[in-house]
Amino acid sequence: MKLKHILLFSAFTFAVINATGQTTIPKELTSGPIEEQIKYLEDKTRIYENYRAIREDMYQKLNRNVIDSIRAEKGRIAELRTLTSDLNSKNDSLKTLLDKTRVDLEQATTTKNSLSVLGIEVNKGVYNTIMWTVIGGLAILLALGFLVFKRNLVVLRRTEKDLKELKDEFAAYRQTTRLAREKAEMDHFNAIRKLKGG
Repeated sequence: MKLKHILLFSAFTFAVINATGQTTIPKELTSGPIEEQIKYLEDKTRIYENYRAIREDMYQKLNRNVIDSIRAEKGRIAELRTLTSDLNSKNDSLKTLLDKTRVDLEQATTTKNSLSVLGIEVNKGVYNTIMWTVIGGLAILLALGFLVFKRNLVVLRRTEKDLKELKDEFAAYRQTTRLAREKAEMDHFNAIRKLKGG
């Protein structure tokens, strides 16, 4: 009786292991494009009386893969629609800017000998004179600023050098006074010892 149970249990275990081995999904269905997955199923399945026999787990896996691909493509389509809308908006803005530039060009062509500065029409020669005067003034101010900066840099370096010398002198003075104080304390201590000893 025990032998019968052991044999039945062994046969059941072998069948489960064998069935588990058969239900693993092939790697061709877990990676690669949908076209290759469909081709794999076409190659690995048989047609019987105009019906194709496909394992249920393989069919479900392919079905999930197709649905996931469709969802991803729908997401890409939505992104592309948003991008197209943005590009159309930018295109409209550029057309408006182009129209404004054309109007400005026509206005500049008609008034090529004068410029509008702060709403005032100014002759180009006068404008150029004013601009070169401003540029020259700025160049002089820049040169003066550079000379002042250079002078301040020299003064700063000299001050840093003087400060370092002063710090060195102070450190030497502190060392000297510390030694003098220690010597005075030792002399005082020796004097007190002599007084106590004598």
